[in-house]
Amino acid sequence: MIRNDNIVEKKSFQLLETAIQYEASDIHFVPMIDGYDVLFKKDAKLHQSGTLPPQLAGRMISFYKFLSSLDISDKRKPQSGSFHKQIQGNNFSFRVSTIPSIGMKESVVIRLQRHDRIVSLDELCIEIEWSHKLRQVVQEQQGLVILTGPTGCGKTTTIYSMTAHCVNQLERHVITLEDPVENNHSHLLQVQVNERSGMTYAAGLKAILRHSPDVIMIGEIRDKETAKIAIQAALTGHLVLTSVHAKDPAGCFYRMMDFGISAEELRQTIVCISAQRLIRTTSGQMGAVFEIIQGDMLDRMTDSVMKGERVVVPEDLKVESLIRKYARQSVMQDG
Repeated sequence: MIRNDNIVEKKSFQLLETAIQYEASDIHFVPMIDGYDVLFKKDAKLHQSGTLPPQLAGRMISFYKFLSSLDISDKRKPQSGSFHKQIQGNNFSFRVSTIPSIGMKESVVIRLQRHDRIVSLDELCIEIEWSHKLRQVVQEQQGLVILTGPTGCGKTTTIYSMTAHCVNQLERHVITLEDPVENNHSHLLQVQVNERSGMTYAAGLKAILRHSPDVIMIGEIRDKETAKIAIQAALTGHLVLTSVHAKDPAGCFYRMMDFGISAEELRQTIVCISAQRLIRTTSGQMGAVFEIIQGDMLDRMTDSVMKGERVVVPEDLKVESLIRKYARQSVMQDG
C-alpha cells in the first residue's frame, strides 16, 4: 500500500518539474472557497495551471515548508525560506514565501531559479549600447550601483550577469550578502543573512570586509538598516551592487531617502541607477530594456532632488517610452 506521504511528495515534485518544463518563474498557490488555484508565472503574466482539493494542497504546502525549514504548524504569520533540488539533471533553488489568508489557509509563492545559469549582458540587453554601459559601470573602483524596477522585471538576472562579468572578465573578488541566497553560483562567495543565528546585515558586512572584496553584492535594499549598510560599504572604498523596488530611477532616489539616507550621501555614493523591464522580442525571446542614469544625467537628477525641483529625464531615455518604442517596432515587423 502506498503511503499518503509518498503521494504528497511525488505530486509536489511533479508540480515543480511541470513548472520547469513550462519555463515558469514562479508557482502560485491561491486559496479559493473550495480548494486552491495553481498558477504559473511566465513573461510577467499568470497562467492557470489547475486546481487542487484543499486537503491535498494543504499537505503539499506543508511539504514545501518542511523542505524550506519553515514552521509547518504556524499559518498565522508570513514566512520565507528556500530549498535546493536537482531536477532533470540541473540544480535548482526554490524560494518559498507564505502569507496567511482567511480560514487558516495560506497563499504561497515558489520562485524557481536554476543554479549557475548566467545570461550574458549582450544576450539580456535588447540594445548593445546598454550592455556596454553596464560593463563600464562595474569597472568603477567604488560607489553604489542600484538596479530598480517592479518584481519580475529581471533585476536578479541582471545583477548576477554583472557579478559574473566582474569575476570572469575583470578578475575582481566578489562577495554577496543576501537574504536569502536566491541562486547558488560557483563563481561567487555567497553569504546568507540569518537573524536568528546573529548573522545580521551589519554583522555580515563586517565579516565580509575582512575578506578584502573588490565588489559587494547586497541582494535587495528593503529597510533602513540595509540601506545604511549599502552606503557604508560604498563609502569605505568598495563597489556595491544592489537592487531597490521603485518605478524608475528618480523614484529609486526618493525611496533611498525614505530609508533615512540623505541626498548628500546619495550624491557621494551613487554612480548609476538602472531601471529595467522585460519584454518579448521579435524573435520570440525575452529581452530587457534599460533606463540607465549615470554621469551628467545622474548629477542633474541629484541636483534637482537636493533643490526640491522636479526631476526631468529626456523622454527617449525613459523605460516606459522604450517599452512603447520596441512594442511598436514589434507590431510593425510582425504585421
